[in-house]
Amino acid sequence: MFNLCGPQASSSKLQAASNKLQAASRKLDKKGLKDYIGHMKTDEALKIIGGSLSKPSKMPGWSIGLPAKECKTGGKLQKIPGSVCYDCYALKGCYIFKVVQDAQYRRLAAIKSPQWVDAMAHLINSKKPDVFRWHDSGDVQDLDHLMKIFEVCELTPSKRHWLPTREAWIKKHLQHKPNNLVIRFSAPMVNQRAPESWPNSSEVVEAGATCPAAKQDNECRDCRQCWDPEVKTIKYGKH
Repeated sequence: MFNLCGPQASSSKLQAASNKLQAASRKLDKKGLKDYIGHMKTDEALKIIGGSLSKPSKMPGWSIGLPAKECKTGGKLQKIPGSVCYDCYALKGCYIFKVVQDAQYRRLAAIKSPQWVDAMAHLINSKKPDVFRWHDSGDVQDLDHLMKIFEVCELTPSKRHWLPTREAWIKKHLQHKPNNLVIRFSAPMVNQRAPESWPNSSEVVEAGATCPAAKQDNECRDCRQCWDPEVKTIKYGKH
């Protein structure tokens, strides 16, 4: 276990990252949002989102990582033995390195940028894989964040998006979800059934996993269940 930063430390990191991004955002405020995406340069887009996208080794496509310490519901579950967030992978290993945490906080602060939607759409459209996972670490922060994710999905119609989340309030907004986005609500506890009321969900189980990754070197390979809206519930094996 390692020492988690308290709320005050996390807040100061977020503010510092936000201050660094304001200069880049001000330079682009005058360019407009709708037509800017067409001629945006990749290096400009990377500055706007606070750094690079992530490429998890097991995934077939790209993702974006936020600090797991800032998960609203997950932050509470991290303290509960038997929850799916207890002993979270995104709170250990390489994730504890200062350079990684600093990058995550820059990306978190960048969500407030008025150019964030266009920058994310530009970067996702520029990648060859047709699938994108939202948040290999971290989760949706608030309604504004969720609506911006919806906008990004609408601007990347050739991509399939998957958003795993512990945030139950999102269900009230599923009617606004773009068709190329699958939102999977994660059952909070290991071996707990996911609510039937969610169109798509996931569970962490000790037996009966339907995710094949554990049998193929912890890789997705050809599997795309997470992105498939026809797959109602996916069962991941407990690590």
